Amino acid sequence: MGEDKCFIPKCEGTTPLDQALSSPNFPYYEHLRAQLCSYLPQNLIDQIDRCFFVADFAHKDQKRASGEPYIIHPIAVATVIAQLHLDVESIEAALLHDVVEDTMVTEQMIEDEFGANVRALVQGVTKLDKLRFQDYKEAQMENFRKMILAMTKDIRVILLKLADRTHNMRTLGALRPDKRIRIAKETLDVFVPIANRLGISEIRQELEELCMASIYPTRYRVLKAAVTRARNNRKEVVTSMLTAIKNRLKESNIEARVLGREKRLYSIYRKMVQKELQFSEIMDVYGFRIILKDVDTCYRVLGQMHNLFKPRPNGFKDYIAIPKLNGYQSLHTSLIGPHGVPIEVQIRTEFMDQMAARGVAAHWAYKESGSKAVSTASQKNAQDWIKNLIDLQQSAGSSLEFVEDVKTDLFPDSIFVFTPDGTIYNLPKGATPVDFAYALHTDIGHHCIGARVNHHVFPLSRSLQSGQSVEIITSSSACPNAIWLSTVVTSRARSSIRQYLKGLRSQECQLIGRRLLQNALRPTRIESLSEEQIKSIVENFNEPNIETLFTDIAMGNILTVAVVKFLDPDSHKHHELPVKGTGGMPFTYAQCCMPIPGDKIIAHIAQGRGIVIHNINCKNLRENERGPGKSLNVSWNLPVTANMDFKTSLFIELENRQGILSEISNAIDIAGSRIESINSDLKDEKTFLINLIITVRDRLHLAAVLRRVKAVPNVITIYRRR
Repeated sequence: MGEDKCFIPKCEGTTPLDQALSSPNFPYYEHLRAQLCSYLPQNLIDQIDRCFFVADFAHKDQKRASGEPYIIHPIAVATVIAQLHLDVESIEAALLHDVVEDTMVTEQMIEDEFGANVRALVQGVTKLDKLRFQDYKEAQMENFRKMILAMTKDIRVILLKLADRTHNMRTLGALRPDKRIRIAKETLDVFVPIANRLGISEIRQELEELCMASIYPTRYRVLKAAVTRARNNRKEVVTSMLTAIKNRLKESNIEARVLGREKRLYSIYRKMVQKELQFSEIMDVYGFRIILKDVDTCYRVLGQMHNLFKPRPNGFKDYIAIPKLNGYQSLHTSLIGPHGVPIEVQIRTEFMDQMAARGVAAHWAYKESGSKAVSTASQKNAQDWIKNLIDLQQSAGSSLEFVEDVKTDLFPDSIFVFTPDGTIYNLPKGATPVDFAYALHTDIGHHCIGARVNHHVFPLSRSLQSGQSVEIITSSSACPNAIWLSTVVTSRARSSIRQYLKGLRSQECQLIGRRLLQNALRPTRIESLSEEQIKSIVENFNEPNIETLFTDIAMGNILTVAVVKFLDPDSHKHHELPVKGTGGMPFTYAQCCMPIPGDKIIAHIAQGRGIVIHNINCKNLRENERGPGKSLNVSWNLPVTANMDFKTSLFIELENRQGILSEISNAIDIAGSRIESINSDLKDEKTFLINLIITVRDRLHLAAVLRRVKAVPNVITIYRRR
């Protein structure tokens, strides 16, 4: 340990600034330092100067993939943190976040030099590369789990991770194309929703733009050029509207800041995809933001804007009275400007504008300035979310289960419903009365037996809609139902139900499991289980005894259909279904691999979705999802499938020319198939990639279709999605 402590030089007799100035990389640090001086006192700047010197010394021989000194990355991460006006510990952790992983500096050295809090922050951001995992995905799951759990102790961990990911996304150009796309997709799937959930729009919007540029570079360039053209064409109109708004506010003696606002490229792209619109059909590309001193003035200005320009029907949203799930507040109104140009106006206070940009991170800005206004909507929502995460961690059985629950909780879309006394609750889209019951209180959820929506009896499994009034009916003798796990969507409800079920007395679980299995066996000829059958079941499902099997059935870990199929392999004969071996249970075909007769198939028992038929080589099925209790061995019922059509997906790469799509459509028609849907994407200037969903009877029929399409001139290649 003595040697370790000597690794960080002390430089006795010099100031921290002298140490920083001695580094050849000081010019990279200078801009960050100037930014920090604008909001931190000098004694804290001295601490950060020392921290820069230590980080620079630790990384002195390292280079980034671009060939630049590695210290540029920690400085850039610290700069993002400084833009959010976070505290000194966050800045120090940003500068040191990679030293434990990539250098000889240890966590103990960091604590000795900069304190336990900085050590904890660095520890939370550090990846788990030194551990051994079965595969890359498992490693990613465990990294994500560790990051989220560290965040529950200190939310600054996730802010550091978002800043780290932001700079990595800015510098993706030095990586291979496949790695760029993988990192960008991971960012879009995980980090963008987290930034949105915490209300940090500055980071969320930049990450979305960077992800789009990496995943869809051609679409990004084309859309950017279209927005630039539209901006130039409407420049005079937009300027005149800005002047009109400012003049109207001046006439009304309303003090305000008015800003022109251009819709983000990713936001435009997402709207085009979701609503299947051309760019010319996107109306509100431009808008204005009016920033005021208080809430009352916001509503006054709304009236002024509706007098100045005509409002569009259904174009008004009041996020001040009913904030978004992440705490965002503002008035939004869509208007028709001069020459019929549609615009969106956002009206908010200065405080709301800061919350919209920085979300939960704004808490530290107010804390540092000495303001007492730290109990913001963003902060409260973030704290509630973190409490949910702690509950999830306690009830989750594995990293995979935990991560899936967290992702479920990151839904960007939400609804609002009312209690009978008018209190508003935000819930994810698709939430049921059971989700609402657990949102009110865990005990109300546990004892829920029914619901009334708008004074009418409402099924517990049906999704709620925005604006509904919900009343929960309870009974002291009621308890959670395992079936609820397949319908609830909030992590709080799911974790509470799991915790209750895990806490049931063993005898109760066994009794529930036994009854479930008896009910499932009723349609078969099996009335009671013999000792030999019990022994074979226990061995097949890797259970120590029949009691634990019943418990796992009650907990939803093993589905009764799997046990019935094992006991009665011919149970499918009672039902003439296209697939044999499902025990007569309903099933769906996986959309990822779209199996057709002739493919080798497997039935996956997906929690909440029932039985899903996959191609046996489908990459979306992990090894742990193929074992007993998680899957069934099935096969095609060929006499039944002979007269049926099945959907499958084809990708066609072609050189574009007039009439080629018509020829492809004609070839498919001649082959006895039909097109269900078609999508196209520009691969490069001359080549298009067409995605078709077509109907076929089996693999032989598909081969005939492929031969016909391959014969069409200018078709480069055609293949089926696996």
